[in-house]
Amino acid sequence: MEDVRATYTFGRELGRGQFGVTYLVTHRETGQRFACKSIATRKLVHRDDIEDVRREVQIMHHLTGHRNIVELRGAYEDRHSVNLVMEICEGGELFDRIIAKGHYTERAAAALCREIVAVVHSCHSMGVFHRDLKPENFLFLNNKEDSPLKATDFGLSVFFKPGETFKDLVGSAYYVAPEVLKRHYGAEADIWSAGVILYILLSGVPPFWAENEDGIFDAVLRGHIDFASDPWPSISSGAKDLVVAENLSDEEIMGLKEMFRSLDTDNSGTITLDELRSGLPKLGTKISESEIRQIMEAADVDGNGTIDYAEFISATMHLNRLEKEDHILKAFEYFDKDHSGYITVDELEEALKKYDMGDDKTIKEIIAEVDSDNDGRINYQEFVAMMRNNSPEIVPNRKRMF
Repeated sequence: MEDVRATYTFGRELGRGQFGVTYLVTHRETGQRFACKSIATRKLVHRDDIEDVRREVQIMHHLTGHRNIVELRGAYEDRHSVNLVMEICEGGELFDRIIAKGHYTERAAAALCREIVAVVHSCHSMGVFHRDLKPENFLFLNNKEDSPLKATDFGLSVFFKPGETFKDLVGSAYYVAPEVLKRHYGAEADIWSAGVILYILLSGVPPFWAENEDGIFDAVLRGHIDFASDPWPSISSGAKDLVVAENLSDEEIMGLKEMFRSLDTDNSGTITLDELRSGLPKLGTKISESEIRQIMEAADVDGNGTIDYAEFISATMHLNRLEKEDHILKAFEYFDKDHSGYITVDELEEALKKYDMGDDKTIKEIIAEVDSDNDGRINYQEFVAMMRNNSPEIVPNRKRMF
């Protein structure tokens, strides 16, 4: 038992949550300002509530020291409350900045996304699953445009072991992953939440929206993401790829993780130019020195001379997309029998019939959908849009072609 008010003077209220109120406090001797989350013990009715607070303190102690996590300076308990004294983040919530800006430029969103991913990576590598990542729980240290971003509110966080699954339904509706709603999930759910935040940073609106919570949950489970509305047509395909993460399967992620490990010969967590130079040929890749340097330059987003895991995944996805575009071009050339630079309705109709893509009515619907400028022929841009907007394989007797 220790009276927090003997050490700190309490000032105005900064925020309010389910169990606690956060106040501005000043250290009596040094005059330093902090934030103090004060949790009333009378509200901790159940044993689970007490355990949750105890775990929150443990987790914050465990994570303190990382530049992107709010630092816990001390925990005090008296008869009436548990008080968590933390560094104060004068810059306010990420949520408020999004509201003020409408949405961020890609460059600004990329810098914030890197910090959010750094938080997720640090938490997970230290065995902590946040479970409530949202713009309200990221605070700016100061009011500057380039202020560090810090994660806070570990009230729903838990310690976890790799492969461990959870069943309790926690989190916030807009940011909750579909597997959480299905009550069988792991720490990957934090990555989904980070993707939702990135979508909001770029567009200013949540990807899954409805009038009530059940409607939001339905939208999350359906998983349809709108890339047609403004500002998405003017946003780069690289940013869009990152928001949907190309729906990489567990097998692909494992494969990329193993590939990264095999290149990172000194187990430093980063790949140098030398490691890339010696590792790529071992993976069976025939590549020139200039191409290796180009890969290094393209993948090293922060320009520090090495590629970290996040940069490696991002660059690999980009290369996959370029490879897909190469396949799209080959498919276009295949359909464009007379090499006119256009696919005529007759050429496409002939190909669709050849692949048994449906009856005449279905074929006409597909053609009408693809020929967006209604000039009776399909140019390369229309063909690419068709390939991107639909699933990546030809399935007989379906309305959608690719």
